[in-house]
Amino acid sequence: MKLFDLRGGVHPEGNKDLSAERHIRTLPLPKKLYVPLQQHIGAPATPVVKVGDKVLKGQLIATAQGAVSAPIHAPTSGTITALGDHVAPHPSGLPVPTITLESDGEDKWMPIETVDKPFSLRPEEVAARVAAAGIVGLGGATFPSALKLNLSRNSGVQTLIMNGGECEPYLTCDDRIMRERAAGIVEGIRLIAHAVAAKEILVGIEDNKPEAIAAMQTAAGNSEVKIVVMPSMYPMGSEKQIIQVLTGMEIPAGGRPADIGVLVHNVATAFAVQQAVRYGKPLISRIVTLSGGAIRTACNVEALVGTPVQELIDFADGYAQPAARLVLGGPMMGQQFTNTNVPVVKGTSGVLALMASEIGHAEASPCIRCSTCVRACPVGLLPLEMAAHIRTADLAGAVALGLKDCIACGSCSYVCPAHIPLVHFFNYAKGDLAAQERSKLKQEATKKLADARNERLARIERERAEAAAKRKAAREAKERAAKEAAAKAEVV
Repeated sequence: MKLFDLRGGVHPEGNKDLSAERHIRTLPLPKKLYVPLQQHIGAPATPVVKVGDKVLKGQLIATAQGAVSAPIHAPTSGTITALGDHVAPHPSGLPVPTITLESDGEDKWMPIETVDKPFSLRPEEVAARVAAAGIVGLGGATFPSALKLNLSRNSGVQTLIMNGGECEPYLTCDDRIMRERAAGIVEGIRLIAHAVAAKEILVGIEDNKPEAIAAMQTAAGNSEVKIVVMPSMYPMGSEKQIIQVLTGMEIPAGGRPADIGVLVHNVATAFAVQQAVRYGKPLISRIVTLSGGAIRTACNVEALVGTPVQELIDFADGYAQPAARLVLGGPMMGQQFTNTNVPVVKGTSGVLALMASEIGHAEASPCIRCSTCVRACPVGLLPLEMAAHIRTADLAGAVALGLKDCIACGSCSYVCPAHIPLVHFFNYAKGDLAAQERSKLKQEATKKLADARNERLARIERERAEAAAKRKAAREAKERAAKEAAAKAEVV
């Protein structure tokens, strides 16, 4: 199959060998699980349990709230011990609403409904089961998968692309799941294609994963699922880039893949879809890569959602030496954290404990206008110019240069000889823009409420005036009638 060129990109040291050759291990059942209500893009889920409730594994404990949201299920059986705040898997370390579940040690499943012939289900039924299972994108975006399926089906998607690139250094969770669970992934891919009526199915895997490629090719056999080997380059695993490489098409600025007839899902998401549709199992666990020079035994583990990160580190035999930086996800786009009590969530692809030699501590110096960042940008933006506008608080100027199209891959920062943290500027600016948008929406909502109140008061005043006028008219009519009756009586 012909591949198309990828603009920009970088080649960071992979360090995947630290964990790639060890089989997926199952983490022991934690005593307590801290399950955040916000594990997806969109509105947080709403609890349907209370303190003291006994729950079974897979039981619904929080429902989706709004169109862009996802339900949450109990990762094991036990007792709900708290509905409150717990430290979030976020650089801020601020607490978020969380359900605390104390395990009873039995790990007992609730009754689940299996489907022997999942391809006999209507596309809408497949999407409904995916929604009920709380499945979100496991590549890191955590967009509710069912909504993606429904939007794509209504948009007439023709091509389904499954992302097996996993271009982030250190991470091997997708590599291992493709090696060990290829048959389930391929069935999940076919179910996704069935749900959106896709005509073409492409699975893109980087050429640094030969075992995963072989396993997926064997599982795909002579089916409509085509395994495509892509060159290893960062950020090949990004949605826009994998579409460009496999199809030659580009998503319009401000658009989405469905606009060009494409749907992209992660291979781990496909396995979750297969487990939900065929076996009725909700998304309550995921594969997590434990790696970095400071980890004693790098590996991949299947961890329940809500498991404290410290338990993963302990399972990997702890630190070989003190970690200079802890990262959730990959080193390029992951989030730094310090509190190891943060829980694993649906979007946690990796836990990295990096040494100082792996991160570097060079001080930023003035830009030398070398344009290296421009050549590295996979989207074709001008990082140095956007950063200059952001420094002067000219967000409109940065937006005009394409800030909203930035995928925050960090390629520009990685290659900058002046060590300027360009991507930090862009993330800050996007956060500021989002805050402005929220403020604008809040102002608009407040104005609508004020206008509605004024209209309501005006309507009440009109109704009062009309009622008073009617009473006056009735009173005057009564008085006239009385006078007329008196006048007739005098005549008689």
